[in-house]
Amino acid sequence: MNVLRAWGNLSGVLENFVSATFSLMGVCKLIVTWYHGEKALRPLMASIMTDWMTSTSDWERNTMLKISRRGRSLSFRCCLSAAGLTTFYLSLYLLRFFKNINQPQRNLVYRLENLQRSPFYEITYFIQLSGGTYSVLANYTIDSFVSILVLQVCAQLINLRTTLNNLVNELVSKSISSSRFREGLAAIVVRHDHLIRNAKIIDGCYSPVLFVHVLAATFQICFITFQVFTVNNMKVPVIKMTFLSFYFVVLLTNMYAYCYSAERLMTESTKMTYGVYECKWYDIPPKHAKDLMFIVYRSRIPLRLTIGKFGIFSLEMFGIILKTSMGYLSALLTIKD
Repeated sequence: MNVLRAWGNLSGVLENFVSATFSLMGVCKLIVTWYHGEKALRPLMASIMTDWMTSTSDWERNTMLKISRRGRSLSFRCCLSAAGLTTFYLSLYLLRFFKNINQPQRNLVYRLENLQRSPFYEITYFIQLSGGTYSVLANYTIDSFVSILVLQVCAQLINLRTTLNNLVNELVSKSISSSRFREGLAAIVVRHDHLIRNAKIIDGCYSPVLFVHVLAATFQICFITFQVFTVNNMKVPVIKMTFLSFYFVVLLTNMYAYCYSAERLMTESTKMTYGVYECKWYDIPPKHAKDLMFIVYRSRIPLRLTIGKFGIFSLEMFGIILKTSMGYLSALLTIKD
């Protein structure tokens, strides 16, 4: 509605569109997480906790710690950018509130009908301010949560590949019997199937909403950059310029978290096949070497985090999103001129 009200003022239209889509993204992610919480995500979280509690080898735990540190680093960057955005968002609108508190005509954070009467104006203003803050936290929380879930699957795939290599080495050195090898290989195949299922659960839960995320973020990056570039022609306070800069950083860091974790998932799932090729399969009996093909067949298609089944998250997709946004920005700047 505010987009239509600002029609004719390009900067106003873009500012209202960005605010609306960012809030919509947060609401959609929360709804999806709530909807899939009991049936899909809770068992997935229980599985991850079990992995941490049942890991007996130091190398398993070290691998999980290494990957989790990377996930924590991504989450920390998202947290810093979200904290900066929230700080300057609150500062910008609180300054505006106190500046206009005695004015006869006062604007809300998000325009509604002409609401000027106290205390309804103040209550509505702070409710809207709280809603904007909650949108930032909702987006940051879900984006970090999904990327960490994906990276946990990656850690287990690395451990599984190492377990397979150790099992083959034990058979080559005749430390275990053929029956023990078959039992160990069967456990690896079952575990591999479990990890594939976990990755598909994550993708199945969040793929539709991530399509909305990518679509909205592409336009938001374009529109935020447009506002930054056109700031020289407008009397914009420094605090708003900083707010827009943090907004841009939040969009980039959250998108990068998805693309990096999905790229790592594709890499580690494909490496399961290479793990079979690189182990000493040529030194074991042919009947056992043939059994390794179960893992090869399951790893032919990489595990992916999809964008509504229309695309795949990857570092290449990250570049494509930026390139597309800059293309739209070029068109907007041409229209502005």
